[in-house]
Amino acid sequence: MTAMLEVKGLEKVYTRGSPLKRKVSFRLTADFTVAEPAIVGMMGPNGSGKTTLFELITGSNTPSAGSVLVDGRDIHRVRTDERDRLAIHYHQSYQVRHFRSLVPNLLLQRAGSDYPLVHLFDEPQFNTQDGYIGFMLDFFRKLRDQKRLVFLCVHPNERLHLEILEEACDSFIFVQQGSVTPVPDYQALLSHAPVRGYLGDLLGGRAA
Repeated sequence: MTAMLEVKGLEKVYTRGSPLKRKVSFRLTADFTVAEPAIVGMMGPNGSGKTTLFELITGSNTPSAGSVLVDGRDIHRVRTDERDRLAIHYHQSYQVRHFRSLVPNLLLQRAGSDYPLVHLFDEPQFNTQDGYIGFMLDFFRKLRDQKRLVFLCVHPNERLHLEILEEACDSFIFVQQGSVTPVPDYQALLSHAPVRGYLGDLLGGRAA
C-alpha cells in the first residue's frame, strides 16, 4: 500500500556570507511517513522551520537533499501547475501559497490527481464566534473522511488552541531549530520535554 506522504531524508540548508566564506544560517531536516488519511497537528517556536517544511511538502521550495512523495509521486518532479493537485498550502487566513519554478513543465510529470491529497493549514485563524471552531473542525474531519491528509499548524498562545489540537488531531509533529520530531498522540506530545518547555505556562501545571 502506498503511503499518503513520505518525507525521506529531507534537508533544506540556507547559507550566508561571501561565496568563498559561506556559513550555514539555518538547516531543516525531516524524515517521516504518514501512511493513511489523518489530521496531523504541528507546532513549534517561531523561526523553527514549520512554514519551510510546508513549502517543501508542496513543492514550492526546493530541497537541498531528500525527497517528498505524495501518494508515491515525487512532488518536486511534478508539473508546477499541477502540484496543488497533490498538496496545497493555506497560509493563515486560508490564502493559498503560490510558487515559481525554472524547470519547464514539459520536462515534468503529471500529478495524476484532480483534487489535493494533502492539505496544509499554516496557523489558521480560529474565530471564537458561535459555531465557527466547530465548523472548521468538521471541515478538517470531512477532508480526512474523504481520504485526504490534513496538517494543522498552530502556534498556541492560549489554552483553547491546545484543546483544538487534542480534539482534532490523530498524531503530531514538533519542529524546533530545524529538527522535525513525529509524535504518535497527544499524551506523548505533552510528555516530550522540548514541547513542555515550549508550551510553558499554557500547560497550567498539568501532569503529562
